[in-house]
Amino acid sequence: HLIGSVPLASPEEVFRRLGGTLGPLLSRMPDGETGERRRWVYWQRTMLERHPAMEVDGDAGLLELRQWDGSLLRRTSLLRFRPGVDPDAVDFPTGYAEAALDSWAHFARLREEGVLPAALRFQVCLPTPMSSAFMYVSPRAHDHYQRAYERALRRDLDRIAAAIPAADLAIQWDICQEVLVFEGYFPTRPPDYRERIFALLTRLGDAVPGGVELGYHLCYGSPADQHLVMPKDTAILAELTGAILGGVRRRVDFLHLPVPPDRDDAAYLEPLRRLTWPGTLRVYLGLIHHADRAGDRRRIDVARDAVGAFGVATECGWGRGEPTRLPGLLESHRHAVDYLVTRR
Repeated sequence: HLIGSVPLASPEEVFRRLGGTLGPLLSRMPDGETGERRRWVYWQRTMLERHPAMEVDGDAGLLELRQWDGSLLRRTSLLRFRPGVDPDAVDFPTGYAEAALDSWAHFARLREEGVLPAALRFQVCLPTPMSSAFMYVSPRAHDHYQRAYERALRRDLDRIAAAIPAADLAIQWDICQEVLVFEGYFPTRPPDYRERIFALLTRLGDAVPGGVELGYHLCYGSPADQHLVMPKDTAILAELTGAILGGVRRRVDFLHLPVPPDRDDAAYLEPLRRLTWPGTLRVYLGLIHHADRAGDRRRIDVARDAVGAFGVATECGWGRGEPTRLPGLLESHRHAVDYLVTRR
């Protein structure tokens, strides 16, 4: 499974490069989130800074973004609605529909030409309203902002689903800030954060039309190609997974969970044993790490006992990693799949 971003110049280059190497091993393929989307939701920050309804909240202070080892990555000002603005009348041009439909045109053409496998689905990765809210918006504006942004995001989802045949489309919801909220990463969080997050993930899943594949990517963030929080185990991931599987009324087709490079121990995956996996769900574990083929095999062996059947992936997207790693990552995927098959 490919999470989303790829360090190449354009969607066409992503489709050609990955279609020729991993295409037969994939059920769906993203467009690589190239260009301004390379830094995941940072392009939404740019959109918000330019939006006439928004301004910097000088009273909110700066948000410090630190990774797991305490390294300071950046300090960011936070935004709010300008005085007199009605948030319920604000429209946010997220750009996700335009990007998806442009990439779909390339994908469909290359699939017709035989560059991509005929049964391969086009994967569109979307953030949640919490993604940009907790990164770029003042906590005092969170509730109004998330309602407005969810409205805009749902509109883009509808446009994408209307333009791309359901049998050709997969929607992946990227769940990062929600995981970090559970970890207590941000300075504040609402007292009922669990209920809010469960309700949000359920709404977003049920918004995906039937026939379109639905998946979730759970993540600990990787702005500098390393986690913002190093998880103690999969307890939070298991709790979120249980809420998704128990709350979404339509079928959930795939789920991705990260496995850090040093976690080839059974204790990390132990909380997943408590889950009941639907027979129609495809679980992907992000246990492939750059230049660590022996470690990939150890993590596969441990995961087989805890999870049973699963597919393989990296922990997160590749767009913010070193581009020279790409050939090695592609080879690591092929070797991991070969090992997974031979060890059945």
